[in-house]
Amino acid sequence: MNDLMQLIRELEEIGENPRPSILKSMKETGKEAVGCFPIYTPEEIVYAAGMLPVGMWGGQIVGRQSDRYLQSFCCSIMKANTEQALIGSYDFLSAVILTTFCDTLKCIVENWKVALPQLCLIPMVYPQNRKIDAGKQFMREELMRVIAELEKVTGREITVKALEESVELYDEYRRTMQEFVDLVPEHQELLSAKRRHLIIKAAYFMDKKIYTEKLKKLIQEIKKMPVEQGKKKKIIITGLISEPQGMLDILTENGMVIVADDLAHESRQFRSIAPKKGDALDRMTERLALQDGCAFLYDEAKSRGSMLIDMVKKYDADGIIFCQLKFCDPEEFDYPIIKKELQLKEIPTLYIEIEQQMDSLEQLRTRIQSFAEMLA
Repeated sequence: MNDLMQLIRELEEIGENPRPSILKSMKETGKEAVGCFPIYTPEEIVYAAGMLPVGMWGGQIVGRQSDRYLQSFCCSIMKANTEQALIGSYDFLSAVILTTFCDTLKCIVENWKVALPQLCLIPMVYPQNRKIDAGKQFMREELMRVIAELEKVTGREITVKALEESVELYDEYRRTMQEFVDLVPEHQELLSAKRRHLIIKAAYFMDKKIYTEKLKKLIQEIKKMPVEQGKKKKIIITGLISEPQGMLDILTENGMVIVADDLAHESRQFRSIAPKKGDALDRMTERLALQDGCAFLYDEAKSRGSMLIDMVKKYDADGIIFCQLKFCDPEEFDYPIIKKELQLKEIPTLYIEIEQQMDSLEQLRTRIQSFAEMLA
């Protein structure tokens, strides 16, 4: 039990403290760090370059400098990233890879070129028609361009062998993450909503090999514990991100446990495994082609609603919470379609609007309390 709690506290602390954790990882590994914007940044390439990929998912920082470059209707993650960059919080990064999944991200790429000339910026454009041959070829060429840009940064070649080993490591990480999240329903008291979130989040600030080894040890220790026959309400959470973290504490206070998630910040990062077909770039391309049910990827079948319904059945969930990050247009476009499908299946659903820098959680508290009472 002591080993278990020590591992949990270590990962929680890393998840709670991004910058110190990244600097510690850089010191321990001797690697330079590369910032990775949401959502599907090709971390495998960064790792193959002998560098440390680190997540850039905003924060609770509040400032005014980002207002010079972003409109008031941009999401809080992009505002926080820009604010932190402008005040020098990211100066230790050797490069930043930026994706272009939404209108705000496209603006960020151009704004940062002007606002932050000292940072090496590498944009990454993803094909929306990612399942057809032309889309796959486009993505492969984009990945090759990112490789060339990172080789300029490091002055070293990214070898085929290093890339293949990196893809294998990331698939091992993803399988381990899948195993971890499936343990949560059996250990509801031990793995609260916030604890689950922080353990997953810690992966963004550590070397993936070291993180995966620690997570495997954690899984071994959890499996030694007796299965809990909890009476908590089983919730599936969907959206871009489940922050501010205080919201997760409110879920726990109201007798809820997250048995599964469909969050871009969490399970969407590891729910698809690269098929063992072709070379490393082929595998990375195919993995994205397999990724469905995401607001940021074109999905003609609009499969997210049916995926959530299947998750409710699989985990015997009592309800779904849709975490709408304020001003996140892709997620907002998805909600009416999902809402209709869930209503047809009579699945209880709570829609909440969140921002990372929320001044007060009392409105959230009231709505979550009401939802808990409805489920009871």
